[in-house]
Amino acid sequence: MSAPVESMARAPLSERLGDRINPLVVKEIRQGLRTRVFWVCFGLMLLACVLLSLTAYADVRDGGYRARGGFYFFTYFVCLGLVHFFVIPYSAFRSLAREREDETWVLLALTGLGPRRILRGKMTSFLAQAGLYASAVGPFLLFSYYLNGIDLPTILIILALGGAWLVFLTVLGVCSATLADGRLGRAFVHFLVLGMLASGVVMGLSAAFGLSEGGSRLMRERELTYMIGISLWLMLGYGWLLFEVAAARLSLITENYSLGPRRALVAQMLISAVVVGMIWWKQGFERQVVAVAGVAGCLHLTLVGLFVISDVDGQARALRAKTRAWSLLRPGAVRGFRLMVLLLVGWSFFCWLLGHNSVDGRTNDRSMLYVTVAAAAYPVLYFAVALLVARMPRSDRLASPTAVRIVFAALAGLASVIPPILALLVDEPSDNGLINLLNPVVGLVDFGSYDYALGQPKMTVELLFFLCGVAALAAFGADRALVERERRVHAS
Repeated sequence: MSAPVESMARAPLSERLGDRINPLVVKEIRQGLRTRVFWVCFGLMLLACVLLSLTAYADVRDGGYRARGGFYFFTYFVCLGLVHFFVIPYSAFRSLAREREDETWVLLALTGLGPRRILRGKMTSFLAQAGLYASAVGPFLLFSYYLNGIDLPTILIILALGGAWLVFLTVLGVCSATLADGRLGRAFVHFLVLGMLASGVVMGLSAAFGLSEGGSRLMRERELTYMIGISLWLMLGYGWLLFEVAAARLSLITENYSLGPRRALVAQMLISAVVVGMIWWKQGFERQVVAVAGVAGCLHLTLVGLFVISDVDGQARALRAKTRAWSLLRPGAVRGFRLMVLLLVGWSFFCWLLGHNSVDGRTNDRSMLYVTVAAAAYPVLYFAVALLVARMPRSDRLASPTAVRIVFAALAGLASVIPPILALLVDEPSDNGLINLLNPVVGLVDFGSYDYALGQPKMTVELLFFLCGVAALAAFGADRALVERERRVHAS
């Protein structure tokens, strides 16, 4: 046996694992454990838990038998939550932001790890630090169980939700560090992250307080099971999507940077369809579930799609050879627009199909079907119009991604404000369905409303067909404009 093999065999387990694990994880953990912030937070958290334990002991001995487990569990969880929901995500944000400010990100990129492995390494290191905090507070949380007033399933559910919330906030902090390049933009993002994390602390602790105080009474409610499952999926799903977005923003323009975010978005919608189908089946085929899911899903696709359709025109020369008409996960505004139209139409059709199979012949059901279709038609229409306004001209003045998003917001805002003003000028009711047909806010509400005086939905099926026809024509025009613009970019 050679000397290197013998030395590897005699190496401690920690060193052998360190060679196999992402090297950035080892570096970040060692660096994090040496910081003053870690030891100050760790010491203060342990001191607070010890003092609370002494208080709990005195309270139980002097007060006799009282169910105080829920109260003390929440106080212990506050000590852990302040660290998990603020210190850890903020430290992750500052770690990546400092790499970009000091321009040491280039040195990390030269290691050949790639943006995704680098971000995964940073995430893993800070989650490992969070595990150290949790292992220190874990015995105190278990101690609260013996004080009565809270059961083990409640404790496990709160900890599971808290862990998912920790992962989401950490990913949010890492993603936020990639948003701005200039000094002014970084300062704005810094204050924005502080506000979001402060809100995250309040939301996380409020949910923990409600569950710890409700205890087994809330666990018997069927709706709580749905809420817990949906909350876990939303946190993990959005966390995955934000992670892929951060990796894409740090990738080179010559790479297939859009593959990760678009693939995550497609998988998110497919899994959401399965979740909605299961809830619809468990709830006894209720149409309200379909209508709410249809509108919520289209709203999500609208917010995410605004960033997908505003991608730059064209793609790197190395990627063009393998790009086909169906290569919707590759970079380029035209492929991003096609993907969002496909997802919106597919989600709307899925919800319409569930709603159609729930119809029992009552007229009111048609309005719930209408709203699922209109919820997809409005985003497609205003996506297309924004792209036509911004990128149909040969000038590049409005062609930047930020300009496209501003144009979309301006058009949607004007379409929401002008119809009510027009109705006021012509002395018509402000909720007139025909005047508000292209209003993305009032029009959507009207499509889901039922006129009990007339005994029919407020908006007719002819108006819905007209809206879908206008959206289809606008989408076709935007697609042709983007194809022509990409051709010009590739030719230049």
